[in-house]
Amino acid sequence: MEIIENKEKKRFETTVEEKTSVIEYIRAQDKMYLTHTEVPDALEGQGIASSMAKHALEQIKEDGLKLVPLCPFIASYVKRHPEYKTLLASGYTV
Repeated sequence: MEIIENKEKKRFETTVEEKTSVIEYIRAQDKMYLTHTEVPDALEGQGIASSMAKHALEQIKEDGLKLVPLCPFIASYVKRHPEYKTLLASGYTV
């Protein structure tokens, strides 16, 4: 599965079975606010959101940014994968 950052639409996205899944974000200064994760109903349960979350978090790490997990799915992903807690912006916990 290929996951790309679509900077024009401000989201990470992947297309599976002609359906697009996304993680939307706002990038401001040294922070990336992950605001919404959406996977079409027909694709739920296949690990797509988790794969996209990992990709987004690795990109945040590579870019030297801090994470603001406004999306509940992203917050729960970081909670289940504590190796990403170091990315959390000051004042944010999961």
